Amino acid sequence: MKKTTLGLVIGALVLASTGNASADEFERRISVGAIAGTTGFGGDVSYRFHKNLAVTARYTDGLDFDTDFEEDGVDYEAEFGMKASSLKLDYYPFGGRFFIAAGAMMPDIDASVTGTPQNGMTYELNGTDYSAAQIGSVVGTATVADGTQPYLGWGWRSSNESGLGFFSEFGVVATDIDVSLRTTNGFENIDPALRDDIRGEEESLKDDIDKLPVFPVALIGISYTF
Repeated sequence: MKKTTLGLVIGALVLASTGNASADEFERRISVGAIAGTTGFGGDVSYRFHKNLAVTARYTDGLDFDTDFEEDGVDYEAEFGMKASSLKLDYYPFGGRFFIAAGAMMPDIDASVTGTPQNGMTYELNGTDYSAAQIGSVVGTATVADGTQPYLGWGWRSSNESGLGFFSEFGVVATDIDVSLRTTNGFENIDPALRDDIRGEEESLKDDIDKLPVFPVALIGISYTF
């Protein structure tokens, strides 16, 4: 699917550079926008080179939030940070404001994770009990999505008309879940059983997070079209 979405974007760039008779009849426009959404705050540039087609490049950053969850007697606090860049082809089937988007997104959605035993004294890791005095704290990272992932979406944008406008978009990007844990005392480096239990705990957390195969993308923005 990654090859397909990247192929669509490359094809759009080729069309934008070569053009055709229909595109020549359409007044090509460039739209710049400011964005707020589920992947952060940022901006984009959209080139409407055909009545039915546009290419859009986007970057967002700066959205952080905290969340808590529980796994086998351990309370985990996760501090998420989000940023993403994307390149996509927008298809306007009716030549107006509504579009369908397909492309590639480069998300960086991850969290710093800290685990605390619910009873304040004992961690249960992969079904085995360890004292907090023995291993210290359990810390690590949880990655929801990174690398290059396929993106699909739809929205509304007045990139066919010059002037100020508002736009919105909704879509999904594929996730790539990974969890990495360690203890602050580093006791797993000399205890193979603890090391195996930490790997098991990672898989349990990964399975919980992996219940969401895609990450929702929703944004609103204000744009100016030249």
